[in-house]
Amino acid sequence: MSLLSVLTAAVAPGVALLAYFYLKDRYDTEPIHLVVKMFIFGILLVFPVMVLQRAFVHGLGEDPFVFSFIISAGLEEFLKWFLVYVVIYQHASFDEPYDGIVYAVAVSLGFATLENVIYAFLNASSITSLLYRALLPVSGHALFGVIMGYHLGKAKFDRVHKKRYLLYSLALPIFWHGAYDYLLLTAETYWLWCALPLMAVLWMRSIWKVNRANAKSPLRVIQGEEQVKT
Repeated sequence: MSLLSVLTAAVAPGVALLAYFYLKDRYDTEPIHLVVKMFIFGILLVFPVMVLQRAFVHGLGEDPFVFSFIISAGLEEFLKWFLVYVVIYQHASFDEPYDGIVYAVAVSLGFATLENVIYAFLNASSITSLLYRALLPVSGHALFGVIMGYHLGKAKFDRVHKKRYLLYSLALPIFWHGAYDYLLLTAETYWLWCALPLMAVLWMRSIWKVNRANAKSPLRVIQGEEQVKT
């Protein structure tokens, strides 16, 4: 494969998934420059994560459970969550529950895209292996982002249960990401038969969350009233 072909195949899944979730926003699509900004922040996040994970491995060892839930999922999802919370959570453009999904997915897919590019070049990947990564690791990051963003959106607009949803927005992506990684590390010969049902469940739950977040949009009511008036 040529250099351009490898790069395109590695980048395309992340960009396609981001476009998919971006266009799922029914009522008020987010400013594209903010979405691109969060995607780039996700790319930049790869470098500190690599350094910190190496340090954590030296300190904590490589026990599959510790590696999956703390070194991999815990560190990655916490830094993604922190980035979204600090940069965009209080931003004026975050004005409906679905926006949390858009921005969390943008960060997650920025991270997954560079990770995929690095993997492709270090392992001289074929189209088949990159297709596998598109279906599993890259889409997995997107779905963990949906879970995170859905609960961040609920936290932003449900003041009564804000702390609970903020906790869910961090804990649930760590759980699902950790479960996925642990499965890959421990199910040696039959991991694919476990990973595919897990991804199917995550996709179904994510589509439900996408629809649910859109249904809770305050802009849905406003637009409905405008249509009635016209």
